[in-house]
Amino acid sequence: MFNHLYLPSVKGDLYLALGSFFSEAEVERRAARLPTKSSKSMIPTSMKAILCPRYGPPDVLELRNVPLSMPKEKEVLIKVRAATVTAGDCELRRFQITPLFWLPVRLIFGLFKPKKSMQIMGQEFAGEIVEVGDEVTQYKPGDKVFGMAGLGAGAYVEFRTTDRFKTVAKKPENMSYAEAATIPTGGLNALHFLRMAQVQPGEHVLINGAGGSIGTYGVQLAKHFGAEVTAVDSADKLGMLEGLGADHVIDYQQQDYRRNGQQYDVIFDVVGQDWSSAQLSSLKVGGRYVGANPTFSMLMRSLWNRLSGQKKTVRTGLAGETVKDFETLRRLAEDGLFKPVIDREYPLEELVEAHRYVDTGRKSGHVIINISHAHEK
Repeated sequence: MFNHLYLPSVKGDLYLALGSFFSEAEVERRAARLPTKSSKSMIPTSMKAILCPRYGPPDVLELRNVPLSMPKEKEVLIKVRAATVTAGDCELRRFQITPLFWLPVRLIFGLFKPKKSMQIMGQEFAGEIVEVGDEVTQYKPGDKVFGMAGLGAGAYVEFRTTDRFKTVAKKPENMSYAEAATIPTGGLNALHFLRMAQVQPGEHVLINGAGGSIGTYGVQLAKHFGAEVTAVDSADKLGMLEGLGADHVIDYQQQDYRRNGQQYDVIFDVVGQDWSSAQLSSLKVGGRYVGANPTFSMLMRSLWNRLSGQKKTVRTGLAGETVKDFETLRRLAEDGLFKPVIDREYPLEELVEAHRYVDTGRKSGHVIINISHAHEK
């Protein structure tokens, strides 16, 4: 493992040791990826992590010290600087999963309690690569990145290894770690479902649940696509949504958009819990309803509308993860075409309080978890 060598003249010694086996270009590549002794010494052998050993309220979360593993040949080691708490994280913690996915998700995560391999939660993160495996060529130590964590390898940690490079991208230069950490869940879902709806310039898009992680990005991306946007959420979030560019806002506690006589080209429903055919009456002919929180009845209606040739379509599903989508979002962020909404920030040690706050349903945009590193103090 060449990235564990500490030599006074790394490049010169590599030429001597490897020159007869590799080309000069290959030796240069390997030398460029070698960490210095000082950077290596900053990586501890253990780290802080938040574990979820059982399903339940926020108090089930536990701060522990766990071993830190170095990356394998095709992995990188990331020093996590920021993560987030989403509504989805809290639903998984208490295992309040939609019936459509309850059994398969339970089998994956653990029937009675989370499996040991699934106890570290957190969906998204931003940080700095501090070590790379021998076969990694697209990243090097010092690269600042953001990404989506995999199942059982969550973001509530000081360090994490990954080989899932389709879910990692360079951090936008104009964003902090905290801001970049908000992109994967909210940005990817908003981009996926607005593309699914095939939003066109001049169309009227209603976003139900516009004030959360997905919805705040949805408002900004819909405006980027040239749409007229109506945002639906609670009264305390309406000013923020207007600031993001929403043309119209609706307090759902005062007005039911399904029964106000208005019709829309697209309804992007982030909430989905009260879905019914009443939504379709709010669509224009040729209108599209897209649901980010799939239910069985929603799926059945989607299938029926396709088979029967209805002029109003219903579509739902789960957002995928592609390198192209991550790069698209990074480029949009660097061009200043959207900005994250950050409600509150907590240190990793106060993750229980962060989960407790998100459980209230009052979150506007994103809740950030800032991760400090004791060895840097």
